[in-house]
Amino acid sequence: MLIIKYPHMIKYHIMPDLVIKNARIFINDAVQPAEIAVDSGKISKVGKIIGTEEVNRVIDAKGALVLPGAIDIHVHFRDPGMTKKEDWHTGSCAAAAGGVTTVIDHPNTIPPTIDPDSFRKKRKEAKKSIIDYGINAGVTRELKHLRELWELGATAFGEIFMAESTASLNVNDVTLKNSLGIIEELGAVACIHAEDEKTRQEYVRILKGSTEPASYSKSRPPLSEKIAVEKAIKLAGDAKLHFCHISAGESLGIIKKARTGNRKITCEVTPHHLFLSTRDWKRLGTLGKMNPPLRDYQDQQSLWQGLNDGTVDIVASDHAPHTEQEKMTDIWSAPAGVPGVETMMPLMLMAVKRNLITLQKLIEVTSSNPGRLFSLNKGVLAAGYDADMVIAGNAREIRKEKLHSKAGWTPYQGMEGMFPETTISGGEIVYEDNQIIAKRGRGRFIPGNGFTEL
Repeated sequence: MLIIKYPHMIKYHIMPDLVIKNARIFINDAVQPAEIAVDSGKISKVGKIIGTEEVNRVIDAKGALVLPGAIDIHVHFRDPGMTKKEDWHTGSCAAAAGGVTTVIDHPNTIPPTIDPDSFRKKRKEAKKSIIDYGINAGVTRELKHLRELWELGATAFGEIFMAESTASLNVNDVTLKNSLGIIEELGAVACIHAEDEKTRQEYVRILKGSTEPASYSKSRPPLSEKIAVEKAIKLAGDAKLHFCHISAGESLGIIKKARTGNRKITCEVTPHHLFLSTRDWKRLGTLGKMNPPLRDYQDQQSLWQGLNDGTVDIVASDHAPHTEQEKMTDIWSAPAGVPGVETMMPLMLMAVKRNLITLQKLIEVTSSNPGRLFSLNKGVLAAGYDADMVIAGNAREIRKEKLHSKAGWTPYQGMEGMFPETTISGGEIVYEDNQIIAKRGRGRFIPGNGFTEL
């Protein structure tokens, strides 16, 4: 991407820090040419910029598409406690290289983010990030510290695990109901991992003797998710529910029906459930293990339909890295989770190119909707919003050796993705021409709505 410093021939009313010229952006229901001015880390103007003062820096987008930076509301950066898998610096570099400019980290680290001390520890570790970030707080059976964590700046609560998963933070029905009452009182969002533990145990008991990786999908069937979604909605009262990584069509139907009663319910789907299915078990083996597991083609198509009809609000990566060596064991012992923060937007942009979704829908589910859900001043290319932007590049093959996560592998090896040419965070270029150029630790902590700490 061509960068021109101090171009005397270009004039503006006010001297912005940065102007992107010759851009194409989605505005007023169409892709249109535009220029974007940035001042003090925020967008100051979008449109045709005419004036008399010199510009500090100009990026010529050369007609490329410019998008709001993606807001990935579901990552597991494994820091603190599991930094051989990922840390805040490597995870944020992977995010930036994939066009993600803000992440929200979930609580199942070591120690889990469930009390003020662990929250402050994670905030300290997160100072390695090169992009902005939020931190979710966990819920335990003791129901301690929820108000304190909210006031410390937690973005939301959860994942609240309704079934066993990584780090074993699952809760029973009584704890779920009581925690949702407190979360409602605080005005926060409860992020639900919807799998029913009793159903899971029953199916695992039946299937445990199988050595076939595909048995894992059968051990956590769509029925388990359906039961958990129904239960959470029933127990929630007026709490704001956000369902993480919905994987089955029947679950989407329940969520859609529940919204007719004006309930505060949102949901997300992941790239691995959109782009992978049970057909991929043979290729991936134990690398394909995640919770909830790979679903069949019919459920996969239901997720795409839910994206297009508005039932699905958000696409989030559920970036849950483990090293390839850790995954190379039997299906029951292998850790659950796949890396995905760097490949989410490239895959979704290819989906736009292939007419699976519209560009407008992509921007909604990766930027504006997550920004709105958590009251972030992000996700929109308009004056006053944070200057988080992505200049789209060309399609290329996804190769593990080109990625930045410590995981060192990808379930999307060999697929095509449209990676960014340039990623801009707060008006600063953090990734350009296949290189991370941001300083370690430049990212900001973005506190949640309950933040009171000075």
